[in-house]
Amino acid sequence: MVMPKLEPLLREAIEKEAKRLDIPTAALAAVVAVESGGRFSARVAGRDEPLIRFEGHYFDRRLAGRSLTIAREAGLADPRAGQVKNPRGQAARWAILKRAAAIHHVAAHESCSWGCGQVMGSHWRWLGYPSVDALVDDARNGIGGQVRLMGRFIAKSGLDDALRRKDFRAFAKGYNGPAYAKNAYDRKIADAFAAYERAFAGSPGRQTKGQILKRGAQGEPVRKLQADLMTLGYKLGVDGAFGPQTETVLRRFQADVGLAPDGIAGPLTLDNIKTALADRSGGEIAAGQEESKKTNGQSVGWALLTLLYAILQRVLGRVRLD
Repeated sequence: MVMPKLEPLLREAIEKEAKRLDIPTAALAAVVAVESGGRFSARVAGRDEPLIRFEGHYFDRRLAGRSLTIAREAGLADPRAGQVKNPRGQAARWAILKRAAAIHHVAAHESCSWGCGQVMGSHWRWLGYPSVDALVDDARNGIGGQVRLMGRFIAKSGLDDALRRKDFRAFAKGYNGPAYAKNAYDRKIADAFAAYERAFAGSPGRQTKGQILKRGAQGEPVRKLQADLMTLGYKLGVDGAFGPQTETVLRRFQADVGLAPDGIAGPLTLDNIKTALADRSGGEIAAGQEESKKTNGQSVGWALLTLLYAILQRVLGRVRLD
């Protein structure tokens, strides 16, 4: 995967939107990297335009009567997804959009995905734009507009929280759909996040605090990580070296608690380990307290019986039997 260079305008746009959404800047940068593939514009008719993809089945749904007939005859509309092919070149795709817009302007622009976030124009009303043209204008307003459009979609879809938690599996499933695992979107985002985290240290977005342990790390922090995982019941040696076995076990723990299994012990994973240890310790303490209650209860019971027996002996000793 091509990692976009952090050109000043791109960096500024990502930092600004991450701050607005209150999400880790590196997380938004990772999503931008994966979704865009490192490309943000193409030269079309003398202007830098956002990358688009025309969806003929969307166009087909939005037309009726004579317009639908014309679009189908022109090869621009089809009820089946994927039947209207997109050329590789962006200039040719923009030419398709122009032909479709001549049939129905709004439907044509609603039937395109726009910019680095690949947001469909059909979402304009849902995202709070006054028209599809307003959404398109945002996408065509440089990299800042593209990132802003992506941020609106992330927030409206409720996926900003997944990025705050760095749960890239949940994010990928929500953003890319059920096929995310087949295309390893979550892993790609996690890898990009790891690559960008240091680059965005000190940026205005929400930041990751604390240490990060991953393959190749050594020392006492790794030893403690291994010991904690062992305490939680995972089979693992404690040697202070973060190797393949530690990564595999850590991925298993992350999957067990619902985190993206990236095999990296960042603040979120370490917090979950700490919580799991506290829960385990609390359970053991509660069990011990319950056993103590039983033992104390038995002790009190025997003491009462002993006292009662002594009283009866005194009383009976004073009674004269005739």
